[in-house]
Amino acid sequence: MRFRRPDKKKILLFLAVLGPGIITASVDNDAGGIATYSIAGAHFGYALLWTLLPITVALIVVQEMVARMGVVTGKTLADLIREKFGVRPTFYLLVALVLANLGNTVAEFAGWASAWEIFGISKYFSVPVGAAAVWFLVVKGTYRVVEKIFLVACLIFFAYPVAAYLAHPDGAAVARNLVVPDLRLDVGYVTMLIGMVGTTIAPWMQFYLQSAVVEKSLQAEEYPLIRVDVIFGCLVTDIVALSIIVACGATLYVSGVRIEDAKDAAMALAPLAGKNASLLFAFGLANASLFAASILPLATAYCVCEGMGWESGIDKDFRTAPQFFWLYTGLIVLGGALVLYPAAPLVLIMYFSQVANGVLLPFVLLFMLKLINDRELMGEHVNSKTFNGIAWTTTVVMIVLTVLLVVVTLFPALPEIIGL
Repeated sequence: MRFRRPDKKKILLFLAVLGPGIITASVDNDAGGIATYSIAGAHFGYALLWTLLPITVALIVVQEMVARMGVVTGKTLADLIREKFGVRPTFYLLVALVLANLGNTVAEFAGWASAWEIFGISKYFSVPVGAAAVWFLVVKGTYRVVEKIFLVACLIFFAYPVAAYLAHPDGAAVARNLVVPDLRLDVGYVTMLIGMVGTTIAPWMQFYLQSAVVEKSLQAEEYPLIRVDVIFGCLVTDIVALSIIVACGATLYVSGVRIEDAKDAAMALAPLAGKNASLLFAFGLANASLFAASILPLATAYCVCEGMGWESGIDKDFRTAPQFFWLYTGLIVLGGALVLYPAAPLVLIMYFSQVANGVLLPFVLLFMLKLINDRELMGEHVNSKTFNGIAWTTTVVMIVLTVLLVVVTLFPALPEIIGL
């Protein structure tokens, strides 16, 4: 049997295209995502692992659609929504996105501060340093430099598979729970199930991915490679999520340790899985938090400027794209300042951002499906019947679960009232 040599040209082309898909999907494992997966593993063991398979499919479907729209149209999602649906709905979407992403940015800086507190470093030092670093990176860097640094940050997420290995999980139990659903009707399980799905597909991801594809000037002939980038990113992201659940399930759940956030998980792992596993977990949390604190304000600045028709892009500067850079700067400064302000209602801000994400997501998904099936816009690149079936099913499920997430967040006692 003869083996073909790898096509160097194709490999180099893929490496040139690589970036938007894996970066966007990786940021999905931010401080909030890591906390959600940590609590899922610590409180329910491996019982929720089965959700990762449909979650991965849903993430791939949604991300592929916006990447395809970006390549085919050469326009961003905010541009297309404004052109096809008018200024008013675009304005309301932008307001909701700014509010949601401000809360998300606060959560990321809070996660960054928590991670460094494990190492004995005060938030009054770590937060200003982190905020200055992400601001300088984007404001003073070029798109190519920023993307390369973000790709390196993606590699650090592999600290979690290593932490899972050090936890010595039961491989047979992990495999079984991945394919056999464990359905329960208690309030904690249902709330965590909704939270795991709700933390996967956030509105900002769709705007950022399409903007990144457009800014990178990727062409239609490169679409197959872009699709690989998207799929690869989604798979790697959910492998990281799997690793977090397994690491906490193999140690904290077995020992009956209850946690409230990712910081608790990192600290509790030390006596159970060893100091190295604990340090890797904390290091991964710090990386994920700062990574997301870079991307979320950037996604917001892209979306607002594109929706309003203003200049945007990392390769520009304050003179040529003032609204873009001032909005990015404002979100970084305000997000960091709220974490440092002792009287700031951080829990309320984070809850509000979760609700805002939930309210916004169904509208974004519906706009996307309307756009992707517009033959005047997409030509032969509209969804096939099969893909539409998967996409609409995904959208309906996400809408139902998002509504449930919003209801549970605003009315936490409701599941007990109705008998769950």
